[in-house]
Amino acid sequence: MDQLSVEHLLGIKYLKKEDIELIFKTADHFKEVINRPIKKVPSLRDITIANLFFENSTRTKLSFELAEKRLSADIINFSASQSSVKKGETLIDTVNNILSMKVDIVVMRHPNAGAGVFLSKHVNARIVNAGDGAHEHPTQALLDSYSIREKLGSVKGKKIVIIGDILHSRVALSNIFALQLQGATVKVCGPTTLIPKYITELGVAVETNLKKALQWCDVANVLRVQHERMDIKYFPSIREYTQLFGINKQLLDSLNKKIIIMHPGPINRGVEITSDVADSEQSIILNQVENGVAIRMAAIYLLAQQIKK
Repeated sequence: MDQLSVEHLLGIKYLKKEDIELIFKTADHFKEVINRPIKKVPSLRDITIANLFFENSTRTKLSFELAEKRLSADIINFSASQSSVKKGETLIDTVNNILSMKVDIVVMRHPNAGAGVFLSKHVNARIVNAGDGAHEHPTQALLDSYSIREKLGSVKGKKIVIIGDILHSRVALSNIFALQLQGATVKVCGPTTLIPKYITELGVAVETNLKKALQWCDVANVLRVQHERMDIKYFPSIREYTQLFGINKQLLDSLNKKIIIMHPGPINRGVEITSDVADSEQSIILNQVENGVAIRMAAIYLLAQQIKK
């Protein structure tokens, strides 16, 4: 398979296993590129990409921008907090205005679930979902799986536990889809108030005891508590959350094996994870950041290949 089965990257649930393998194979090539002294390739010299961020994001936005620059694409950056959206302009109007500038690919983060799907039906450009509400964040899940594969040789047959605020997390859902597609077993762990009721229907087991979850897994993917999405109190206090679900060095050392620690960032140090764990040799958090650029280069490159100039 040398091209994606989809025209947009809207969510992992639309991908086949072969799509993930193709993205990884392409990312392997780009990872080699970004470790060269000259880190640019002219692959997308004639492609224009618009980054539309209707929600604040530092890391994802920087990662996409860097990926696009490494591919020599032309870039338009659009941040909704400083734009006409504040004046009441609709998503379609905003995008049509940008598309009239002859844009080929739109990378979009939006607070509403399904915004990318909606857009893909109404505009003539390839859409990359950079996070839609608490729904999906496909490139994050791809870079997470890619990082596991790099460290352990394969995702198949591995046990992954996702810990923390599952309810408000788009990373969790995309990760569950991606990991299961590649043959991994997934559990979630966190306060019951932060675990969605439907989660077991996805074939995911729930473990409320953190030590048991860590003892079971090969990899722990730790999520932050998303206070900005919470309209009510889901647990008594941060201190109590940290006591029950925070990962520290002492806890890791008490396990009878070495597990891998991941975190999509931004990290709340001292809440869900302590600095000595985040910065330890068991952590692959910085590898995730590096791999993010290669994965995003791969996804954009493969979508651009389908555009007939």
